[in-house]
Amino acid sequence: MTASTTTSTTVASPADLLTYVGKPLGTSRWRHITQPDVDQFAKATGDEQWIHVDVERAKTGPFGGTIAHGYMTLSLVAPLFDDILKVENLGMGVNYGLNKTRFPAPVPVGSRVRLSATVANAEEIKGGVQIVASITIEREGGDKPVCIAEAVLRYYD
Repeated sequence: MTASTTTSTTVASPADLLTYVGKPLGTSRWRHITQPDVDQFAKATGDEQWIHVDVERAKTGPFGGTIAHGYMTLSLVAPLFDDILKVENLGMGVNYGLNKTRFPAPVPVGSRVRLSATVANAEEIKGGVQIVASITIEREGGDKPVCIAEAVLRYYD
């Protein structure tokens, strides 16, 4: 699961997304996961479980070191998705929700992750377009995804 290519899609308006059902949008840049990032996320959310923040204890734990929170990994969807889809003539874009979210593999601190997505569905809504994007976040060198989800996004004119 390792390649260095970053790809993206640019559309002229939200309405153009209606023609992208079944099409890949692209692959984001790699994002390095650091211990300070994990520590900040732990502090912000109050999830300071030792598998995330206790470097010494985690060395003897089930993952051989600290790992990123699943929800931290999920929080990267927004910035990494911005790498792969540019919507011109956009009034506003919002994250509307998620479907079928899973974390099949851990993200060890020090690893790199990236996102790829395909448009699974697109429909007109009042003032714009709603898409459901099938998203995969992979870890560099990993043999299975670290996060899979359907992101529901709305793009308004």
